[in-house]
Amino acid sequence: MTVKAMLAKEVTEKVLNKGNLFIFDVRNVSDFEDWKIEGENFEYLNVPYFELIDGIDEVRANIPQDKEILVVCAKEGSSMMVAEMLSEAGYDVSYLKGGMKSWSEYLYQTKVYEDENISVHQFIRVGKGCLSYMVVSNGEALIVDPSRFVEEYKEAAAELGAKITHIVDSHLHADHISGGKILAEQTGANYYLMKSEGAVFDFEPLEDHDKIEFHQVKLEVLAVKTPGHTPGSVSFFVNDALLFSGDTIFVSGLGRPDLGNKVREWANDLYDTVYTKVSDIADDVFVLPGHYADFDEEMNEDGYIGDTLGNIRERNEKMFNATRDAFLDNVEKSASSVKPPNFEEIVGINRGVETADKEKMQELEIGPNRCAVHHAD
Repeated sequence: MTVKAMLAKEVTEKVLNKGNLFIFDVRNVSDFEDWKIEGENFEYLNVPYFELIDGIDEVRANIPQDKEILVVCAKEGSSMMVAEMLSEAGYDVSYLKGGMKSWSEYLYQTKVYEDENISVHQFIRVGKGCLSYMVVSNGEALIVDPSRFVEEYKEAAAELGAKITHIVDSHLHADHISGGKILAEQTGANYYLMKSEGAVFDFEPLEDHDKIEFHQVKLEVLAVKTPGHTPGSVSFFVNDALLFSGDTIFVSGLGRPDLGNKVREWANDLYDTVYTKVSDIADDVFVLPGHYADFDEEMNEDGYIGDTLGNIRERNEKMFNATRDAFLDNVEKSASSVKPPNFEEIVGINRGVETADKEKMQELEIGPNRCAVHHAD
């Protein structure tokens, strides 16, 4: 049998198409339990590589002969060796090229909205739960919450015949490294961020721009003193129809307010946001968040992450229709979940007070998204 390399893009297609796949993950048990490739019709076997050095005989009974098999490890090497063992034993098998690092970094692009004035494209970082966006109007593009993979946005804009002229970050991200600054440097675009976030490099303070307008785009900046991970979070309301909600509102609930170790104080701010600014927004406004918690549950029938605010309110009634005390208690329960790993160092890089090379960035970002959490029942 021949061992084949499977790309993260191909795995993503299987996730999207709800395909069948048997994943033989040879990472340590703790790493597998913390973070794995998730698909609705995927099956799993986790046996650490060091238990397979002498061969696969002891686990063969648990590996099907009639299913497509993908061997996965952290970087690639171990999975290649195990895949070769399986191939020699007569299995048709692939390994994940680039390992879980490649899974963490792949961006899937899809169109989410189009009218006579604008088109909106969502970039889904499937292995990380991060979402970013491009809004195009008459040859210009605005990028919302870009990841560090800036070539993806440049290529996408070029394919649409657009020039990137505006870049916005909803806050200083804690789970991934922003590409906003470097993308602005490479394209000459204006880069906007709240001054209150404390970044030390040059940018356009959102405090000075309650609106950003170009061609047929009117972006209103909604300062939403809250959640996510910083008190300077904002959301972006585009053409009175789309709300890029950053880490404030998710399809599955609300952002976590505990990463600054001020959970009660910031949860109070979150309550005020939900029951003042958010309550004024119509049910038919479409929410496009900065993260998701569960890909299969939150992806809509049109193939992207997002929903109307009315549906989100109904789905999360306990958070959108509660007394202040009940709200704070519920948020406090959710805040007991595990924090994003390395979040303080990632925030330092995004603020411009720390630096990291590509390898270090990969290490810091590895693992699941822990920004979008379902609030406790």
